[in-house]
Amino acid sequence: MPRINSNDGTEIYYKDWGSGQPIVFSHGWPLSSDDWDTQMMFFLQQGYRVVAADRRGHGRSEQVADGHDMDHYADDLAAVVNHLDLHDAIHVGHSTGGGEVTRYIARHGESRVARAVLISSVPPIMVQTEANPEGLPKKVFDDFQVQVANNRSGFYRDLAAGPFYGFNRPGVEASEAIIENWWRQGMMGGAKAHYDGIVAFSQTDFTADLKKISVPVLVMHGDDDQIVPYADAGPKSAKLVQNGTLKTYPGFPHGMPTTQHDTINRDLLEWFRS
Repeated sequence: MPRINSNDGTEIYYKDWGSGQPIVFSHGWPLSSDDWDTQMMFFLQQGYRVVAADRRGHGRSEQVADGHDMDHYADDLAAVVNHLDLHDAIHVGHSTGGGEVTRYIARHGESRVARAVLISSVPPIMVQTEANPEGLPKKVFDDFQVQVANNRSGFYRDLAAGPFYGFNRPGVEASEAIIENWWRQGMMGGAKAHYDGIVAFSQTDFTADLKKISVPVLVMHGDDDQIVPYADAGPKSAKLVQNGTLKTYPGFPHGMPTTQHDTINRDLLEWFRS
């Protein structure tokens, strides 16, 4: 399996398929690059080179004890990009992956970046603070950590079967295959990485990072996102970047790249070609 060592020696697993303009996908917590299968197959068939890595402590990457923060995530992404010598890349991040993309561009510059997409993403900041009164109370994320530490398997099953994909909404038919695939990806990763990652995705303030980004950014967010609430995320991020476009999806859940992949893939392709 293709792997590289990041700056601090952590072994990172990645996929690299096809040729053409590269699209680099950054996955959400606590998943892996497998969460992008539908997008990677679609864009491979459209003539793009598709790249995705498993975040440290996730999927098939090394389950190290430390470095589960946005700076390390961004540096690991940079290590993959540099190893593959990618240029003119489109970076697409979902949820925590959107934070990773944002920090990567702000921290490592835009010389290799053409565009970016933030899908159901955590920026600007999720947790409630004096500067972000609309955020979610810290207790929400503290409870997440308790469940990861004590009953990770059950917590992941419940999250996938409920709010992540909106399967808890009236009239929405749950997909057992999607639920099981989410659980499988989560349980491949390490509990310590996932525990620490909750702080990384919820408490990191990306406001300054977003303001640095001048490449075109597409922000896609469903207004029924039960994981990263729409009003405190998508519209704010689109305003903070220098060249942002907000696309709002009525009724779509947090996991819309999977459950609504036809719509998301079509809109991504249209924007890439615009």
